[in-house]
Amino acid sequence: MSILIDKKTRILIQGITGNEGARACREALAYGTKVLAGVTPGKGGQRVEGVPVYNTIAEAMRIHAAINTSLIVVPGVFVKDAALEAIHARIPLIVILTEHVPAADAALIVHTARRYGVRIVGPSSIGIISPGKAKIGSIGTAEIAHVFRPGPIGVISKSGGMTAEIAVVLGRAGFGQSTVVGIGGDLIIGSDFADLLVLYKDDPETRAIVLFGEVGGTYEERAAEYIAQARFKKPVVALIAGRFAEALSEETVLGHAGAIVARGRGSYASKIRALKKAGVHIASSVEEIPLILKRVMGRKK
Repeated sequence: MSILIDKKTRILIQGITGNEGARACREALAYGTKVLAGVTPGKGGQRVEGVPVYNTIAEAMRIHAAINTSLIVVPGVFVKDAALEAIHARIPLIVILTEHVPAADAALIVHTARRYGVRIVGPSSIGIISPGKAKIGSIGTAEIAHVFRPGPIGVISKSGGMTAEIAVVLGRAGFGQSTVVGIGGDLIIGSDFADLLVLYKDDPETRAIVLFGEVGGTYEERAAEYIAQARFKKPVVALIAGRFAEALSEETVLGHAGAIVARGRGSYASKIRALKKAGVHIASSVEEIPLILKRVMGRKK
């Protein structure tokens, strides 16, 4: 198994006629993932990489009823309308690659999705890959797709760039991945660490999870709360970037839009403290992650 995407994934790409949308389509098809349709208002009737383009999701789904995932690759100002259209169409999984989505728009998207029982990943997600099964987004481009290998480690990362780095280091140590998810580093995102840990918990293919976080926001602390409350059995290893930020004042924005420290939460120290208390193994570098995994999984390998 895997989480979120697999060989049954059937994708609709919103913004397929743009450069990024067309690239995402091409890469998904090359990986063997089914892309059934694309949507760009006013561009209906065209084809991108052989995939038919429609003006609306309703038109696309009348012909391609098997669509179960939408990838949104449109400019930030159009993300809200695109996401709401997909939510109202009851597409179960929506992945938003677009960066710089206004926080108010992201909040509305997440709120509406929860009302309709739709899962959002992103904004600012690099995508999702279940090695050997499916991929969506810009994760695992053709040049580096080989670094993602099937295996028992789930990976959740705020940083798109670190998804590949972690996969490389894990691969060198003999660890493949079940599913790698780039959740994005914005202040408001649809699925955070805790949301995905719930899914990994019930995935028999996933035997351990790696979290890559950063200073700012409280998603790591929320993950720690969930791990403690759920008595999470699978080993979790976390690497938190931004230790240098301990010397900076609160309300400082660092890198991602969500990297804000305030009211005693969101700092490097507070995240490490919460995660350690929950029984999470803390890595001080990427290279240390597989060493910890070997130690905590040794008797099960």
